[in-house]
Amino acid sequence: MRPDGRARDEIRPVTLEMGYSRWAEGSCLIRQGGTQVLVTATVEDKVPPFVRGTGQGWIQAEYAMLPRATQERTHRESVRGRQQGRSIEIQRLIGRSLRASLHLNRLGERSIIVDCDVLQADGGTRTAAITAGFMALWQAVHQIHQKTPFEKPPFRARLAATSVGLKKGEGLLDLSYQEDVDIDVDFNLARLSSGAWVEMQGTGEHAAFSRQQLNDVLDLGDLGLDRLDALQQEAFFEGASLIEA
Repeated sequence: MRPDGRARDEIRPVTLEMGYSRWAEGSCLIRQGGTQVLVTATVEDKVPPFVRGTGQGWIQAEYAMLPRATQERTHRESVRGRQQGRSIEIQRLIGRSLRASLHLNRLGERSIIVDCDVLQADGGTRTAAITAGFMALWQAVHQIHQKTPFEKPPFRARLAATSVGLKKGEGLLDLSYQEDVDIDVDFNLARLSSGAWVEMQGTGEHAAFSRQQLNDVLDLGDLGLDRLDALQQEAFFEGASLIEA
C-alpha cells in the first residue's frame, strides 16, 4: 500500500490552470498532489548570440523554489549569489524537453523564456514543471500566431513528464516526496504525445535494475503520460492547429 492509498499505476490528482499570471504571454499553475508549480512564458524578439542569424528561435528555462516550498526554509539562490547545481541541472532538463516539442526553425528569431517557480514541493517538481511548461509555452506561441500567423504548425506534438520508481522490484508511478526519499530506483520521463521519448533519466540509487524492470518502468510511464496528455487536451481552449500531432 502506498502512503496515500494509490494503486502503483495511478498518478496523483492533477489540475492545470491556464492563464494564471495576468501579465505573462503564457502561464500555467499545475497542482499535482501536494506539488504546486507556477510556470510563466515570456516572448522576446531576440535570440542568444549562438542562434543569431540562423533564422530559428530558442527556448530557455529557469527553475527555482520559494524558500518555504519545502518543510524547512531554504535560502533564496539570489541571496546566496549563485544557483545550486541541482537548479541548473533541472532547468537544463526542462529547456531541452521543451525545445524538443517545437520546430525551432518555424518559430523565427525570437526567444521564449520559461520561468518555473515551485510554490510547494511534494515530489516530482521537475516533471510537473515540464508538463506545465509546455502549456505556458503553447499559450505564448499562440499569442505570437495571433499577431503573425505561422505558415506551418510550430509544434511537433504535446509534451508531458512524470516520474517512476522501483521499490523492492515493484514499479510505482508518480512519486510523492515520501516515496522518493526512500526509493531504490528513480526515473524521470518526458514524452511527446506522438509517443516519442524526449528524456529518460534513470538512477539506481539503492539497487540495480534489470531490463525487464526497465520495460515495466516505461510501461508505467506511458500510462501516466497518457493521462497527463488527456488533461492537457482538455485544458486547450484554442490554437490546437499549431500542433502537428
